[in-house]
Amino acid sequence: MPGNSRNASKRTISKKGAVKGSGGKNRDSLKGRGKTLPADERPWHKGYSGTEKLPDKTARKQENERRKAAGEGRPPKIGQPGSKDTTWGRGGGRGTGRPAAQRGGQFRTGPRVAPGRRSNPTKEGPELLLGRNPVVEALRAAVPATALYVAQGLDIDDRVNEIVRTAGDRGIPILEIGRHELDRMTGGVLHQGIGLQVPPFAYENYDDLLAAALEQTAPLLVALDGVTDPRNVGAVIRSVAAFGGHGVFMTERRAAGITATAWRTSAGAAARVPVSQVVNLTRALKQAQSAGFTVIGLDADGETDLYQLEAAVGPLLVVVGSEGRGMSRLVGETCDLRVSIPMASDVESLNASVAAAVTLAEVARRRVHG
Repeated sequence: MPGNSRNASKRTISKKGAVKGSGGKNRDSLKGRGKTLPADERPWHKGYSGTEKLPDKTARKQENERRKAAGEGRPPKIGQPGSKDTTWGRGGGRGTGRPAAQRGGQFRTGPRVAPGRRSNPTKEGPELLLGRNPVVEALRAAVPATALYVAQGLDIDDRVNEIVRTAGDRGIPILEIGRHELDRMTGGVLHQGIGLQVPPFAYENYDDLLAAALEQTAPLLVALDGVTDPRNVGAVIRSVAAFGGHGVFMTERRAAGITATAWRTSAGAAARVPVSQVVNLTRALKQAQSAGFTVIGLDADGETDLYQLEAAVGPLLVVVGSEGRGMSRLVGETCDLRVSIPMASDVESLNASVAAAVTLAEVARRRVHG
């Protein structure tokens, strides 16, 4: 039997009748919108002269940002404004958290950081410090912060307890969010369930950094020449702190500064080591030489062996070149000595931060044992 219906001969006739001519059922959709209104009668047009206007996009955007910053909406992404604080760092200004509501209590206004001289604040927006140790170090150093993000279901240890307690004492808003949301905010970077949002870093004034170093018995500084990897910057700062250095400085342009990545790599040492930016590195090196520093540049082809460096016991400034090309020509010509690190013949060179660590360790050893 053809077909699947038991009533193949039965036909269904539409009650609406047949579709007639061009247009048919959808003929209304073929009608135009009518005449175009003059510009002064269209609320969305800049030439509108009436009093009733559509909501302003800028106003809506500002309101959304306000709601996010106040915790009324979803947690803000990295860089979302959340405080009047704009800079931080050893050379940075004041930092307090904003009073904000929290489950189980109310925040208090935090104490001010000891006032310092603001110098060369970065132009980037706020960043997120990730990991328990970096966040603990930042809070211990009273780094201004705008929010603390804590992942739900976080394993609690002594560091987490200290982080939450310190943030509460300083009035820093604590936002508990899902781990997946924190993953989204951090771009998948390892965060250990903790993130501290901080305003841009404020660098120490170079003149102040130089003067403070000269007050030490054996001043030791490190200059970074074109180092663009923030992980190397953080690692160098950590080595400077470990081996008794008194400061680090780099150029403002074409070099990595103190970012969240650099801070994390430094394991919080950036809160203890003065860091400065200069416009002209060669000029800064000459200024240090005039103040009594011996300037040495790390160079695989250097004529001075690191283990024969007699200048290590006096005021010393170590220049570390970029990851690829090393020191620039002018910087190399400005150095008093070019120093090489003895290595096995089948190894061409060391990573910038590793070379700095080896050099600083040898300088520290010679200063202790001669």
